[in-house]
Amino acid sequence: MDISDIAVKEFVEVDADTRVAKVRSLFDRENPKGIVVMDDGECIGVIREKQLIQSHVEDDTKAEAIVRSSRSGGSPPNVRRYDDVREVSRVLVEGDVKIAPVYEGDNLWGVVTADDILHAVHENLAAITVGEIASESVVTVTEDDHVGRAINRLRENGISRLPVTNENEELTGIISTNDIVDFAVRDEERQGSKDRRGELDRMLDIPAYDLMSSPVQTITSGETVDEAVSVMFENGISGLVVTATPDGSEIEGVITKTDVLRALTHTEEESMDVQITNVNLLDVLTREDIVDDITSVADKFQEMNVLHAHVRFTQHKEKLRGTPLLRCQIRLRTTQGQVAGSGEGYGAEHAFHVALDRLERNVLELKGVKADEEYRGQLLRKLNEL
Repeated sequence: MDISDIAVKEFVEVDADTRVAKVRSLFDRENPKGIVVMDDGECIGVIREKQLIQSHVEDDTKAEAIVRSSRSGGSPPNVRRYDDVREVSRVLVEGDVKIAPVYEGDNLWGVVTADDILHAVHENLAAITVGEIASESVVTVTEDDHVGRAINRLRENGISRLPVTNENEELTGIISTNDIVDFAVRDEERQGSKDRRGELDRMLDIPAYDLMSSPVQTITSGETVDEAVSVMFENGISGLVVTATPDGSEIEGVITKTDVLRALTHTEEESMDVQITNVNLLDVLTREDIVDDITSVADKFQEMNVLHAHVRFTQHKEKLRGTPLLRCQIRLRTTQGQVAGSGEGYGAEHAFHVALDRLERNVLELKGVKADEEYRGQLLRKLNEL
């Protein structure tokens, strides 16, 4: 299945120096799927209306600033009109974007969005259960944790939402980057233009309970992915908390639209499925290098077959002699459960190998745990035979 019937021509072009006020008016007047930003005849990015609303930028800001701030450097991902939907899903996931320009030959033909792809393949997702693709290693905060802690957890783990739990570790709400940005903007408008350092400190000390959304949209691991996507679209959200029972409070995982897109890229090939988020940050490091290095680590635990590997790069503002400080997170979904490793370094190669070292230690630790469990099982069997 290709994207020829999924991509649309509902877009508008603007120059890079176009003011955001005009971009907003174009969305109101023409209601396009996206606004393509051009600089000297080259597409440098696409702005979605939702992205514009969430950015809370001033009217005098240039369109260029929005598209460049939404990426960690490099050119925007683009696809061809007749590309396979699996390949396009991979491009969106690895580019960490929800929309991409579509070309026919050398000409910009239209745009394709993640939501349009999910709508198109919706019926084909009934064969996959939520439990097969949901993230099981869930990062949470408690109701009493300060917003500052929530922000750190969102940043450190490269995620956009955190389930909130009470003192009994029961799900009571969810807090997202949008919740935090909305609150900060409302507070800024209320305080005016004076020195706001005190107010910002106060915001960081607010408990997550005051900002979280409740009740939370949930789904169980046994339900199908098409049902999960339906719930997301019906409620205008991008993720669901996976619970043990319907309307339950015991958290088992999280499933997002990105998880569904990533699942579309899975193949029946024997080679390990690898996804790289922010692939444009790779320098001398190649996809082949990443696959080979992860495979060598996985091979040290021979009973562990890697079903999927996700490598995510994020860029900090700090640089060393022009080389940016990057954070790399590696997460493996295996037949023995999930295992991960993360680290920071200057440049993709350095950051990746720091994360790989951590991953290797965690794999060997997992191997040790499994070995201990097997030993205990053997010991118990022998005791029972006495």
